Amino acid sequence: MRLTARGAGLGGAAAVLLAAGLIFGYRHLVVLGTACVAALLFAGGYVWFRPRLTVARGVEPDRVMRGESSTVTLEVGNTSRLRGATLIAHDRCGAASVAVPLLRLKAGGSTTAQYPVPTDRRGVVGIGPLRVVRHDPLGLITLARGYGGTAQVWVYPRVHRLTAVPTGITRSLDGRDDRVPHGTITFDTLREYVVGDELRRVHWRTSAKVGELMVREQLDTSLPRLAVLLDDRRSSYPDADLFEAACEAAASLVMAAFRDELPIVLRLLSGRSAADRSARAYLDLLAESELSGPGSSGAGASATSDRSIEELRTQRVGDTLIYLTGDPDLAQVSTLRTAYPTLVAGVFGPARPALERVVVLAVRDGAEFAAAWDGVQVW
Repeated sequence: MRLTARGAGLGGAAAVLLAAGLIFGYRHLVVLGTACVAALLFAGGYVWFRPRLTVARGVEPDRVMRGESSTVTLEVGNTSRLRGATLIAHDRCGAASVAVPLLRLKAGGSTTAQYPVPTDRRGVVGIGPLRVVRHDPLGLITLARGYGGTAQVWVYPRVHRLTAVPTGITRSLDGRDDRVPHGTITFDTLREYVVGDELRRVHWRTSAKVGELMVREQLDTSLPRLAVLLDDRRSSYPDADLFEAACEAAASLVMAAFRDELPIVLRLLSGRSAADRSARAYLDLLAESELSGPGSSGAGASATSDRSIEELRTQRVGDTLIYLTGDPDLAQVSTLRTAYPTLVAGVFGPARPALERVVVLAVRDGAEFAAAWDGVQVW
């Protein structure tokens, strides 16, 4: 509940009138002051009345590529048996507020409203709750209440088709067309048994220890294993649009890997990562990623990036590392050349750096990265 400027002025006038009337014995001033207080009490009682509304919110779809359409559907019902409602509500949609008029909402009735979600920028768009603001007839007091829950829409970066694919450490003699999806060459990890797994892959000793069937997951080393490292430091991008281009490049690499059934790991320099059998986890991470750290290089951001680089060096999550950044200084990532047979750096911006034993793609946007990637002749 909040006093408007008019309500605050009336409250101050009431205090002055009552004080003057009681001190100097002017009854008329007391009457005027009492009338002002009565008006404020009436306004408070009027806005305190809570409309009995139910709000059901649906978003379809809740995950879209940048520029695609997504629609919010609101179904608002009046559960009161006696009183109707004519209100102007506002639904939060990202940083904007969308007006939702509820005109002549009868007792026991309902109405449906729809509006589009802005998807012109990558990110996570928060939606809701529905906010109803009540004003008294004199405009003295306002009271805002929220109705219904909240929802989110993940806006993914644009994806540009990539046709070229790096080669693995060793080539398969039978060719890529005859490959086994989960590999038959090198042990990789253990996972829980799912219906359809072959019993010959069950690791009985581990299964006896944990009390659940555990299956050996093997890796075909003839296939390239991609590791994408996205630089999300604010100091690396003089223009925020360059970071959007780097996110588009990362999304394009993820979708190309899933199209060709290649294992891929996505990691942000700030520490977050995704490694899943579904592309959704990778694209969600890209939609949620934001530039971190101060405008200039700080000790905290530098320590985090150093830790990420060191983890990539010691864990070696793939054989082809693609580093996406807006910083032309590649000295830090160049230390990974001994751990990864193939190292590619996508540098977004006007600079065109060169580094020995590193494939450098100096580009300005996601489409140019896709063209440069397909133009590499050394896979």
